[in-house]
Amino acid sequence: MTRRTPRPRAYAPDPAAPGQPCDHDGCLVAGEYRAPKSRHSLNAYWWFCLEHVRAYNAAWDFYKGMSPGEIELHLRADTGWQRPTWPLGRLGGGFVDEESLADPLRVLAAGGVRGAHAAPPPLAPPELREPLATLDLGWPLTLQALKARYKALAKRHHPDANGGDPAAEERIKRINSAYARLRARLASAPDLAAAG
Repeated sequence: MTRRTPRPRAYAPDPAAPGQPCDHDGCLVAGEYRAPKSRHSLNAYWWFCLEHVRAYNAAWDFYKGMSPGEIELHLRADTGWQRPTWPLGRLGGGFVDEESLADPLRVLAAGGVRGAHAAPPPLAPPELREPLATLDLGWPLTLQALKARYKALAKRHHPDANGGDPAAEERIKRINSAYARLRARLASAPDLAAAG
């Protein structure tokens, strides 16, 4: 049986330490632990002793000084490993071989793949299109989905949550009206939503 070489612990000193004193002012202990100097230069390091690297790490905030929009852009870029991305099919010339997308089990159509031979989604009754648009819901619709969407919208647009804004009061009135119309229709004909 071969023994594995033990892995260094996370708190073990860095073997690549330059052998200099700690970069913290006035500390003469050897700087054996590295810490990035800033978020803009993650490959440039401070070298600290164990005590000071712990303090530095506790105070480290990668997003400090960034606006919420900048943080969102950075997080979105991280989902693609900081590499450019584009919608599927844009760079491929847009050619889709319809025959290769034959979908006898309707697996692709259920996932919304373009070009899959699928029946168009059912249209909502004309009198329900406006309330569906108000609540940003599709058709067919279940009572559970309607209630969940109503709760989310009512919580977001309630005047108390918006500092008594008169525009929020109007929005909540439209949301309540749309919810009442859809709920009454689904309650009177539950099979209508399933049938489309």
